[in-house]
Amino acid sequence: MGILNGNPKEEPLHYGEISAIWAASLAAKSLAAGYSTLLNHAGDEDLKKVIQEGITLSQAEALACDEMLREYGIAVPPAVPEKPEARLEDIPDGARFQDVEIAATLSRDIGVGLMAHSQAMAQCIREDVAAMFATAHAAKVTFGATVLRLNKEKAWIVVPPLRRERELTRA
Repeated sequence: MGILNGNPKEEPLHYGEISAIWAASLAAKSLAAGYSTLLNHAGDEDLKKVIQEGITLSQAEALACDEMLREYGIAVPPAVPEKPEARLEDIPDGARFQDVEIAATLSRDIGVGLMAHSQAMAQCIREDVAAMFATAHAAKVTFGATVLRLNKEKAWIVVPPLRRERELTRA
């Protein structure tokens, strides 16, 4: 069967897989740090819980990527320095991210992450690498549903123009 013998652990990583794993690690580390900053800006308690969930999810993804990179002797991306805690009251109004902006940022990041994970899975020839991205993808789908529910409950969702049923019957 050659180099692709059916045992993923014995198969080499190709450059696309390495690049995708490395980029996913860096992105996850950056998201965790960015979300730590957003946590300082959030006023809504439900939003704070969701942001913390995003931090935990990002840290787990970075850890999984880094473990795989180290296993093959590939240098991991640098860790982003931890952000200090700040009190919401100490952030000037003009410099503060509003809760609706934070929720939109989470939604955007989830969409971008899902696309990146899908692309990474599509280029994989190693089942274990594809499975790692599939696991992260599934976690992000679940997180996305949580953020969507929160956006709807808090009326933070930005809805594109909707087409009403009456307009559909005219067409």
